[in-house]
Amino acid sequence: MHQWMLKITVYAERLLEDLDLLDWPDGLKEMQRHWIGKSEGADIIFDIKDSDNTFTVFTTRPDTLFGATYCVLAPEHPLVSEITHPDAASAVNAYVTEAVNKSDLQRTDLATEKTGVFTGAYAINPCNNAPIPIWVADYVLMTYGTGAIMAVPGHDERDHEFASAFGISIVEVIKGGEKPIEEVPFVDFLNGLRVAEAKEKMIAWLECEGRGTRQVQYRLRDWLFSRQRYWGEPFPLAHLEDGTIVQLPDEELPVELPPIDAYKPTEDGKPPLARADEEWLKVRLPDGRIATRETNIMPQWAGSCWYYLRFLDAHNTEAPFDTALEQYWMPVDLYMGGAEHAVLHLLYARFWHKVLYDSGLVSTQEPFQGLVNQGTILAESYQDDAGKYYYPHEVEQNNGKAVAKTSGVPLNVQLEKMSKSRFNVINPDDVIDRYGADAIRLYLLFIGPVTASTPWQDAGVEGVYRFLQRVWRLVIDEDSGELTESELWRELHKTIKQVTEDTESIDKMNTAISQMMIFVNTATQTKTLPKETLKIFLHLLAPYAPHIAQELWHRLSEAGFIAHEQWPTHDEAVLTSATVTIIAQVNGKLRNRLQLPADATNKEIEEAALADERVQRFIEGKPIRKVIVVPNRNLINIVV
Repeated sequence: MHQWMLKITVYAERLLEDLDLLDWPDGLKEMQRHWIGKSEGADIIFDIKDSDNTFTVFTTRPDTLFGATYCVLAPEHPLVSEITHPDAASAVNAYVTEAVNKSDLQRTDLATEKTGVFTGAYAINPCNNAPIPIWVADYVLMTYGTGAIMAVPGHDERDHEFASAFGISIVEVIKGGEKPIEEVPFVDFLNGLRVAEAKEKMIAWLECEGRGTRQVQYRLRDWLFSRQRYWGEPFPLAHLEDGTIVQLPDEELPVELPPIDAYKPTEDGKPPLARADEEWLKVRLPDGRIATRETNIMPQWAGSCWYYLRFLDAHNTEAPFDTALEQYWMPVDLYMGGAEHAVLHLLYARFWHKVLYDSGLVSTQEPFQGLVNQGTILAESYQDDAGKYYYPHEVEQNNGKAVAKTSGVPLNVQLEKMSKSRFNVINPDDVIDRYGADAIRLYLLFIGPVTASTPWQDAGVEGVYRFLQRVWRLVIDEDSGELTESELWRELHKTIKQVTEDTESIDKMNTAISQMMIFVNTATQTKTLPKETLKIFLHLLAPYAPHIAQELWHRLSEAGFIAHEQWPTHDEAVLTSATVTIIAQVNGKLRNRLQLPADATNKEIEEAALADERVQRFIEGKPIRKVIVVPNRNLINIVV
């Protein structure tokens, strides 16, 4: 079957190097590096004894060439049939027939034991001219490297297992280790040189002798880009009778899916689009020739590789996107998604973007500058010892333990990722109906850093909901308190600074909300609440709780959308004011407010509180058990 491929391998080195330009988690970068799989080593040419044929192997350890005691060809290697000795032909042919019907996974990761057949032929080790047997074994793949390997059983675990199974000699060429080479292969030093130095020396020798060259290979393979199904983007290509493939003219674009009688392949195995009528299948080219449309379609990646660019200009009917908009918005500042996309979507999108960059269609080399892997929401699940899960309404408590209502079977209660299969999903519609969209939005941001996995708690939603009620009362009907406007003004600027910084850092939105809660506590204790102060606070709240912020914005007689207003900035001079108010408590109850220097130490705060007349009335004659100073909350509590 002829398939369309994209040559992603051409970009392998750039995809590796440009990872250093990205603000991504190190673990995700490492996943892409491993998937691309760069290997540096040498191509080594082996002559075949009593033959004019040669074959090439790629190895990352040319320094171990003196220890090569056999070679292995993949069953599909074209030399197998040519070099096999007549006495071994029957066994080799049978082995090859069986091997080619196995998947790569069966031949490698799933293989529990090494199998192989000796071809009867010998290769010549280019270092010492020693003849070494050539085997055929299915653990060598034609699709990786050259389809041939040199085996060094003294220093490779896989080769050691094979040599041990078939009685092939094992030669030690690297000194070190404690156990005999017949038991465990080991790697340390070669001829007094460290491995890196030995590699360089061997490659130089091979190139000088004309027996090999320095080489870099990648595990990454070209991208199979064809699918034989109906739903997907058709290729804008057509086939001429002479086999030539041509691109469809612009007036034929976009190619839309045709109606067909069944969403399945044709009787002779062609893709579903081949079921379309002749009116769609046949297309007349501008020069009058008739061509047949390509009936394969693109995979789902075709859209996900560039959707972010279309988002810039989604209603443009003349081009995929406007160049000026692309230059203004790109690259994407923050991509938030799971690590499961690391080696598929994210790698493919980076490759696609580099092709567009090389074509002059985009202005940046990378699509996604910043990336965050979000955490998961956990919830209690109920599972019996047989592995069956139960819905919460199917569970009851019996002597403090969870059991199934109908059977009384004991259940294990555990925190797991919310999942339909575990019957522990919280329906957001139910939460919104009870508390509103702002409450659930704010709660999810408040329960921890965005990257952390955290458990769902109904009580937490209740707490956030009460906070929003307090915000409402600040604007609508909050009673006045005792603090001065200057104290509130300072707390406001502290809040502006922290909310701005924490929001921009992405992973500290929970602490931004905490600071807004502190501000509201201060505001409820203030004698008067200036309208300007409330407006600035609503600006800060709006990204987190947009609905209530917009409603209160209108309640303050402001027009338009609060989201369109200028973001506030803090005044550092206000934050460094000379004095602050310290709440003085005795046994947790407010007894006075102290005006102290903003830079007062914990000891100075303690001395001032103990010397205050109003505080002394509540501790007089009683032993002081503990003094707790909380500087970031401007509070001292004296326990008597």
